[in-house]
Amino acid sequence: MLLAKVTTMNLVYNSETFYVLEYPAQHGYELVNKHTGRGAFIQGEIALHFRNSITDAASRDDSVENIDEFLENFQPLMTLPVVMH
Repeated sequence: MLLAKVTTMNLVYNSETFYVLEYPAQHGYELVNKHTGRGAFIQGEIALHFRNSITDAASRDDSVENIDEFLENFQPLMTLPVVMH
């Protein structure tokens, strides 16, 4: 029996401005600014740092304003145009 590898994504965060998707099989995250239509895909060490940082930020204050403010720090990485989602 041949088993196909299932690629899943998990919606981690969704606001009026941003969404964050996790791709567990790729050990990565996709960050998208909905207003600019630009995003970034991060993997490896930066993805691990991102996960720890967003978890910490949410544990202190999980309001939309706080998480959006946190995600603003990743704006310089969000340079890829979002073509389809």
